[in-house]
Amino acid sequence: MHGDRTALARQAAEAGATVAVERFRTDIDVEQKANKTDVVTQADRDAQAAVIETIREQYPEDAIVGEEDDELKTIPESGAAWVIDPIDGTNNYVRGTRVWGTAVAAVRDEEPLAGATHFPALDDVYWTDGEQAYRNGDPVTVSATDDPEAGVVAPTLWWDFDARDQYGRACQAIVDRFGDLRRVGCAQAALASVADGSLDGVVTNLRANPWDTVAGVAMIRAAGGTVSDLAGERWRHDSVGLVASNGRVHETLLDAARAIDPRRVSDGSK
Repeated sequence: MHGDRTALARQAAEAGATVAVERFRTDIDVEQKANKTDVVTQADRDAQAAVIETIREQYPEDAIVGEEDDELKTIPESGAAWVIDPIDGTNNYVRGTRVWGTAVAAVRDEEPLAGATHFPALDDVYWTDGEQAYRNGDPVTVSATDDPEAGVVAPTLWWDFDARDQYGRACQAIVDRFGDLRRVGCAQAALASVADGSLDGVVTNLRANPWDTVAGVAMIRAAGGTVSDLAGERWRHDSVGLVASNGRVHETLLDAARAIDPRRVSDGSK
C-alpha cells in the first residue's frame, strides 16, 4: 500500500541522513533559534535540501512541511504533502550523541500514508507503509507489557524555561506509575522505540510540531500501538498533547499526561 511513497520516504530520509552524518562529530557552527536549547546547524539546512531535492524529483508539486528555512510549518488540510525533519535531535547531534535521525512522512489530506526515519549513527532505519512497521527490514510490533509497574516510559519534547516545572511534574507522574523513565532527546527516536517495543510509552502535554512526530506516530499505529491527545481522542498533527503507547498501558499513561499541567486539562484547552 502506498508503495511508491513509502520507497521515496525511505530514499529521502537516507539522502538527508547521509549529508548529516558526514558532519557528525566535526567542528560545526551552532546557531540558537528560539532559545538556548533550540539550535540549528548548516548540516540541518543542507540535509533538508537533500531531502527536498529527492522528493521534488518525483513529486515536484507536492507541499513540503519542514523545520528549517521557509518551508511550510503546518500540514495543508487537503492534498499531498511531505513532512520532514532533517535532523531530529539536533542537541544530541551537536554534542556528539548518536541518537538523532532524519524523518520523512508522506501525508494526504492530513493523514499519514507512509514514513521513514533514518538514524545513521545508530545504523537503524525505521519505516512504515501504513500497514506494518519495520526496523532494518524486519517487522516490529509494540511491546506486550500490560503492567505499568514493569513499563518504561519517556517524556518527550522539551519545555521552555518558564514551564520547566512541567517537566518535573512529567517525571514525577511517570515514576509514580511506571517502572522506569527514559529521556532520549530525540522525539522520533522515542516514538520509533514504542513502535519496536523497546519503550512502552512516550508522553508530553505540549502541542508537538508535525516534523517531530508524524512519521513516528504512523509507525506506532502500524505496529499495533495507540496514540491519543490529552482527552484520549485520536491524535492529529495539531493536537494538544501526545500520548503514545503499546495500548495496554494507555489509560495509565493518559493519567500521567493529565498530571503534567492539570489546568490545561480542566479548562479544556485545545
